[in-house]
Amino acid sequence: MKNPIPKPFSLVLLMLFLFSGCSQNRLGGLALYTVRDAMNDDARETLKAVADAGYVNIEAAGYADGKFYGMSPVEFKSYVEGLGLHTVSTHQGSVTLDNADAMMADVKAAGFEYFVVPVPPMGMFTFDPESRTMGMTGGVERLTEIVNDLGQRAKKAGLKLLYHNHDFEFMKDENGVVPIDYMLENTDPEIVNFQMDLYWVTRAGADPVAYFEKYPGRFKIWHVKDMDDQGRFAPVGKGTIDFKRILDKKDLSGMKYYMVEQDMTFDGLKPLEAIKISHAGLKNIGFKD
Repeated sequence: MKNPIPKPFSLVLLMLFLFSGCSQNRLGGLALYTVRDAMNDDARETLKAVADAGYVNIEAAGYADGKFYGMSPVEFKSYVEGLGLHTVSTHQGSVTLDNADAMMADVKAAGFEYFVVPVPPMGMFTFDPESRTMGMTGGVERLTEIVNDLGQRAKKAGLKLLYHNHDFEFMKDENGVVPIDYMLENTDPEIVNFQMDLYWVTRAGADPVAYFEKYPGRFKIWHVKDMDDQGRFAPVGKGTIDFKRILDKKDLSGMKYYMVEQDMTFDGLKPLEAIKISHAGLKNIGFKD
């Protein structure tokens, strides 16, 4: 008996089936800061490796001279989309009130939805290499003024502005003020929201869920980053953070996207291997999309 389905049509069905199976294994986002060295060496091949590892969304952290990883905004968007990746967010650490408008135009042209301020900008961020502690100068009031200004500009540019935390924003400053609380209470959710780094919140001794309950809907993207028993960065699912408990409060938090991030790897583990372990961890924990 002859096959009633024409061979070309059978081939199309097979390809659709295989693609569907592959798509089911693809989920989540990756902060490209995790693989920054590889991105500097060969951005195109590294992006392909990110897609092959199963991720669908990316967060950039490599903007300079109007380009993303050496590619024009349009070129970067086209290449990423060709890999089946989606440009969701980008860390723009060099933003100032003088360059913000031009930078936001580039971010929009590259297809990003979220413009993320990764640290207090304009020279306010401090880092002590001896103690490896972070902080800021200038005060949280000034930081909040800057972020509010950037939020207005982002809205005008068709973008959404987020501020990304480390640990020091959750610790009282010299005036007894918790910076992240001040920022949450003195920014308009219509123009400014937050990217919660779950590792740094935990490292600061704060509870992500308590913040979701106190400030519902304000944490649009999470950095999903685990902590080992020595307090070091670890692949997702290989550390001590109770992500399932946090994930249960996803809707309360306002989370729209999540990004795996691992600032450093240890014990011989390479970043491109770590992102594969983290991707498997996402699925085991119950992260979707």
